[in-house]
Amino acid sequence: MRRVVITGIGTVNALAHDVPGTFAALVAGRSGIGPLGFRDADRLSIRIGAEVRDWDPVVHLPASKLPLYDRVTQYALVAGAEAMAMAGLPAGLGSRGGVILGTAAGGISTWEDSYRAVFAQGKNRVSPLTVPRLMHNAAASHLSIEWGLTGPVFSVSSACASANHAMGLALQQIRVGAADVMLAGGAEAMLCFGGVKAWEGLRVLAPDACRPFSLGRKGMVIGDGAGVLAFEAEDHARARGAVILAEVGGFAMSADAGDIVAPDPVGAAAAMRSALADAGMVAGDIGYINAHGTGTLSNDRSEAAAIRMVFGGNAPPVSSTKAAHGHGIGATGAFEAISSVLALTKGLLPPNLGFDAADPDCALDLVLGAARPAQVRAVMSNAFAFGGLNAVLVLANA
Repeated sequence: MRRVVITGIGTVNALAHDVPGTFAALVAGRSGIGPLGFRDADRLSIRIGAEVRDWDPVVHLPASKLPLYDRVTQYALVAGAEAMAMAGLPAGLGSRGGVILGTAAGGISTWEDSYRAVFAQGKNRVSPLTVPRLMHNAAASHLSIEWGLTGPVFSVSSACASANHAMGLALQQIRVGAADVMLAGGAEAMLCFGGVKAWEGLRVLAPDACRPFSLGRKGMVIGDGAGVLAFEAEDHARARGAVILAEVGGFAMSADAGDIVAPDPVGAAAAMRSALADAGMVAGDIGYINAHGTGTLSNDRSEAAAIRMVFGGNAPPVSSTKAAHGHGIGATGAFEAISSVLALTKGLLPPNLGFDAADPDCALDLVLGAARPAQVRAVMSNAFAFGGLNAVLVLANA
């Protein structure tokens, strides 16, 4: 099988509208979580989130095309352009290039606007572009159109594991020779009244802050944005003299086949072990884990147990970056893979923000306070979803 590397990354999130700004915020220990500013936010019980603030799509995208783009697609297009530019890849790769993106909700703001028009405002028509805007594959399809990528193009929707599943599938496409380059990652724009109201019903949202693995944590905080990574066959990248950021060493997925919302550490541990095996590594090769770490009582306890199952008493440093960029739902794995690239390329492990006090059920070597300098060979990035779905990536120095 061909080896696969990362040659470009791009992101739009609550910390910044690009990679340099995101890295700077992570290193400084800044959080993008704050008061919600969208319409009817005052009617919600939960009024904090990691919104993409000061977003003006006209600055980034042609005004003539904006009627086609829900916010989820806008974020993906801008992140994808940054990844392509960093990779130095040209448009028009044709059938040797593709796109696989994860999203949990697709164009949810378009759904909400259309429902408001029909039910609240009494209108009998909605925009003829409603379906093209809201469909889950819109972001992936627009990236393929923008860059002339006619190979494998589709979207993945597996809740909070969507982006990791998308990146794992992209890895497999290149490994077996179906493509030379794949744009992979995720995009989400769930921060609207209906999106947050639905999550309120689950009673898993924190009212004040995201505190992964901390005693006193109260839940997760939703974040918007997109993360897109340029995956490329190593031989293809080296032949054109590309700068290689990291190698996509391994990937694995598993299903708990248990409860629809409660996580099972056995399933998570199985995916972690299989990802190590796929990368040809052992537990001791991993120098950092970017945890799923949602800040809910059950997830953090379960993930900590799974990490101990796999690594025993020698687990590497761990942090969840969700307290910085929020829980990006279908995009969150892409945010965290990009954060993991920071650990590999800059020798800085991003901090676990929001920590108040140690929880005995989450006994881990957490990166607290500020970014921790460390030279690591490989990192693991976890994503675990409702439905009992587990997806784990292993990234390594190329």
